[in-house]
Amino acid sequence: MNELFDFFKPKKKKEIKGLVLGLDNAGKTTILKAFKGETVKNLPPTKGFNFQKFEYNKTYFTLWDLGGQKSIRKFWEDYYQKENDCIIYVVDSSDSYRLEETGKELYNILQQPELSGVPLVIYANKQDLNMALSADEILEQLNLDDINDRNWTIVACSALTKQGLSSGLDWLIECNNENSKK
Repeated sequence: MNELFDFFKPKKKKEIKGLVLGLDNAGKTTILKAFKGETVKNLPPTKGFNFQKFEYNKTYFTLWDLGGQKSIRKFWEDYYQKENDCIIYVVDSSDSYRLEETGKELYNILQQPELSGVPLVIYANKQDLNMALSADEILEQLNLDDINDRNWTIVACSALTKQGLSSGLDWLIECNNENSKK
């Protein structure tokens, strides 16, 4: 009888909590709005942080979108203390002049003990622009193959067209499923 009750009991949905980081104007908020199906045109820069919740593929996501202006980045560490299941790092693929700066910020994040081992999705955003570097070019220029202390992936995407966005979420769900089996 108890097994029958368990069969009809609604299954608890999974939840993934994390941080969305990257330099200003990389498209962090635009990506989150696209996840939620909201308007993504003409968004103002994030001053501080945004908190977004949405459901995707039977999984709840709770993500902190942290502003990427240089003056705000020092406050990112306040959010490292939270229980994080993922880091989403957004790179503006069309801004090759700031690639070195974005790489330094990424590696600084990865050195934080509170984020040790936390899975990482790198969105190579703005692939819809002609001057965008490919995900492979970003992988090479940022030496991403040197990351060996966590699961990670890089995904070419466009927040405006939504191309590639679901691939990153699917990867996070799969990664979370593997971690929960351990």
